[in-house]
Amino acid sequence: MNKQLKQQMLLVAFGVALFAALTNIRELTGVFGALAGILSPVLSGLLLAFVLSVPMLGIERRLTAFFPKLKERTADALSLALTMLCVAVLIFLLCVLAIPQLTASVGSIAELVKENWPDWVARLGSYGVDTTQLSGLAASFDWKTAVEKLFTGAGAVIGSVVDLASSTVSVTVNAVFALVIMFYVLLGRRELGRQSRGFLYAYCKEATAARICRVAKLTHDTYTKFFSGQCIEVLILGTMIFLAFSIFRIPYAALTAALTAAFAFVPYVGAFASCLIGVLLTLLAAPEKALLCLLVYQAVQFIENQFIYPHVVGGSVGLPPLWTLLAALLGGKLFGIIGIIFFIPLTAVIAQLLSGDMERRLAAREKGKPSK
Repeated sequence: MNKQLKQQMLLVAFGVALFAALTNIRELTGVFGALAGILSPVLSGLLLAFVLSVPMLGIERRLTAFFPKLKERTADALSLALTMLCVAVLIFLLCVLAIPQLTASVGSIAELVKENWPDWVARLGSYGVDTTQLSGLAASFDWKTAVEKLFTGAGAVIGSVVDLASSTVSVTVNAVFALVIMFYVLLGRRELGRQSRGFLYAYCKEATAARICRVAKLTHDTYTKFFSGQCIEVLILGTMIFLAFSIFRIPYAALTAALTAAFAFVPYVGAFASCLIGVLLTLLAAPEKALLCLLVYQAVQFIENQFIYPHVVGGSVGLPPLWTLLAALLGGKLFGIIGIIFFIPLTAVIAQLLSGDMERRLAAREKGKPSK
C-alpha cells in the first residue's frame, strides 16, 4: 500500500473515531468511569509504590554503600522494611505530637479572640464604624462551646467516615489489593523492569524500544529528584521558620512552621498562604509584631529561595522560573493542588525531551548544509 494513501486512511479513521467519541461523550465518560473504578486498586497501588520508591531507593543506596556484599533481594526487603518503619513513625509522631499541638493552638486562638474582641470592636467604633451588630454577635457567641463542637463534630465525622469505610467490603478489598500491589511492585521492581524491557524489545523496533526506555528513565529520575528535593526543602524551611520566629519571640512559631512545611509542597500558592496565616495569627496574639512577622517570614523565604532551593530542588528539575510558573498554573487549573505538584516535574521532562529533539534536528540540519 502506498505510504501516502496509508497516512490519509489513518487520518480519516482518526477523524471518524474522534467524531464518534464526541457525539457519544456521555457513554464514553461512563465507560472510562467504570474502567477507572475497576482499575482503582491497581492505580492506587502503583501510585503508592511510586511515592514510596523515592525514600526506598535512598535507603537502599546507603545500605549497599555500607554493605557492598548485600544481595539484591535482601537489600530490597531491608530498604522496604525501613521505609515502612519510617512511615509508621511519621504517622505516630503526627498523631501523638503534631495534631494535639495544633488543636491546643487553635483553642488558644479562640480564647484570644474572645478576650480581645471587645477591644477590637471599640477600636473599630473609634474609627466611625457601626459596631452594634458586632457587639451583639460577641455577646451571644460562645467561643469555647464553638471550639469544642468543632473538634467534637470533626471527630464524629471522621469516626463515621472511618466506620463506614471499614464496614464497606469493596473499599476494604480495594485497599488490601492496593497494598499488595504496592509491596509486589516495590519488591519485584527489578524483575518488572527486566520484563518490561524484554517486552518492548520483543514487540517494538529496537530504536522505538530504546526511546521508550530512555523516556521512562528520564521521567522516573526527574520525579524522584523532585520529590526527594521537595521533602528535604520542606524540612529545612519549616525548621528555619520555627527558629526565626522563636528568636524574635513571634507567637505561634510551631504552628506557623508546621503550616509552612505542609504548604511548601505546593509551589507558589503555599508560600503566600502560609505567610498570610502567620501574619493573621500574629495580629490576633500580638498586633505590634505583625510587621515583624511579615519581615522575618519574607527574609527566611528569600534566604531559602536564593541559597537553598536552587541547590536542593531547582537543580534537579532544571526549569526556568517562567516555565515553572506556567506549569503550576496549568496543573492547578486542570487538577487542583495535585496538578500543581505533579505538573512541574512533568513539564521538566517534556522540556528536556523537546530540547534534546531540537538539538538533534539542528545538528542534522547543520550537517546537511553544503560547506561554503
